[in-house]
Amino acid sequence: MLDPDIAYQALTARDTRFDGVFFVGVTSTGIYCRPVCPVKPPQQKNCLFFDSAEAAEKAHFRPCLRCRPELAPGNAPMDNQHRVADLLIQRIDEGLLEENESLDAIAAEFGLSLRQLRRIVQQELGVSPLALRQTRRMLLAKQLLTETRLPVTDIAFASGFNSLRRFNDVFQARYRMTPGSLRKEATRHDVPASLDDRAQLRLSYRPPYDWPAMLEFLSLRLMQGVEAVDEQSYMRTVKLGDCRGWLRVTHLAAKQALQVEFTCSLTPVLPALLQRLRNLFDLSAQPLLIAERLQQDSLLAPSIALNPGLRVPGAFDGFEMAVRAVLGQQITVKAATTLSNRFANAFGEAIETPFPMLNRLAPTPERVRMASLDEIARHGIVSARARTILALAEACASGQLRFNGATRPEMIMQRLLALPGIGPWTANYIALRALRWPDAFPKEDIAIRNNLGGVTPAQAEARSQAWRPWRSYAVMHIWKNLTAAKTKKAP
Repeated sequence: MLDPDIAYQALTARDTRFDGVFFVGVTSTGIYCRPVCPVKPPQQKNCLFFDSAEAAEKAHFRPCLRCRPELAPGNAPMDNQHRVADLLIQRIDEGLLEENESLDAIAAEFGLSLRQLRRIVQQELGVSPLALRQTRRMLLAKQLLTETRLPVTDIAFASGFNSLRRFNDVFQARYRMTPGSLRKEATRHDVPASLDDRAQLRLSYRPPYDWPAMLEFLSLRLMQGVEAVDEQSYMRTVKLGDCRGWLRVTHLAAKQALQVEFTCSLTPVLPALLQRLRNLFDLSAQPLLIAERLQQDSLLAPSIALNPGLRVPGAFDGFEMAVRAVLGQQITVKAATTLSNRFANAFGEAIETPFPMLNRLAPTPERVRMASLDEIARHGIVSARARTILALAEACASGQLRFNGATRPEMIMQRLLALPGIGPWTANYIALRALRWPDAFPKEDIAIRNNLGGVTPAQAEARSQAWRPWRSYAVMHIWKNLTAAKTKKAP
């Protein structure tokens, strides 16, 4: 349990890192809240702090009607504003927010008017949507100027500007120097030399980061031809829009960052590319906060001490991950990987790279939806799973199923469960990786149940309640270090 003074500081700051970690009971009102509750903070002398909502209830406090502490963080109505702001940033980074029509579309996804959307963004981020877009673009441009040797014109367009003149004008107004002046200043420091066809950028994270564990997990689940892993790096081919290329990611432990080497052909889609990599490598996680919560359980504490920076590997592409999950149903990791390799070879577009092991682009839903059942099944994929893959492809290609929209993870999981051949295990695994849901828990997973002592799914679910809202991270520790036998089923 947190020290009361520290907890009160977090409460008055409304620090979202503590949301779900502790709750505050207010003795003067008899109400208990989350630390991010929007009401005016009470005086410290009137506060009692609890590790869980259950403990607050036991002490005879009743739940706040504003922040809804009985709900996991992110599910309460008050969290809609956070989701709106996060989605807007994501759309900007993906280059999809250009005109007011895009703002209208985002507002419609949340059932808001354009005016309400603007007000929420102003309240959450302190700027208008257009000012937010410009700030994100300028920050990316500054990083490209200081960390790469890309031409200024390419940087201008990669940052979302439609003309070099507009880019120069905004840059001069914002930073009181020209892009060229900033680059000259950067050359005084250690800026890596770039080849003609590739560049490098860094993506920072909160330490610690267990890079070897990340590579180990990904190496066991490669889609060969699309991905490759060696002792230091992860590599893959990329197709985003009309842009094709490849990337390589290595670890810079001393810099607390990942270094991304990418082909210049991907520069026009760089914001979306970097966002996908942040998702894949779970770079927004707060490992110290997560560890503090999970290590309270004696079952997980040894694993957390052994791998303190263990992350949840995400997904570079939601459809790609969903197909991988379907292929992994009720078979071993190795068998599932074999099937995914065949699938990529059959339906992935060929591409040339400097690396012999990278020669295929990941299959797209548009390509897969055109395949027949027999065309998929002939690669050793049973007919039931072939039908599921076709249903997934149709849902993704038509826009009925989106992995990066405003819809809450549990609602996307319900849409997945409505598709033929997708059960709770598959939906939870997709949520854990493709939806980046920190509280996903595939209780049916045989490895989890065995490693918890041969329990039933219901018993596993009950046992997992102590790990909320970080059950996805608990799952990673269970898979890695609580292994009763090394015969894992494919997750």
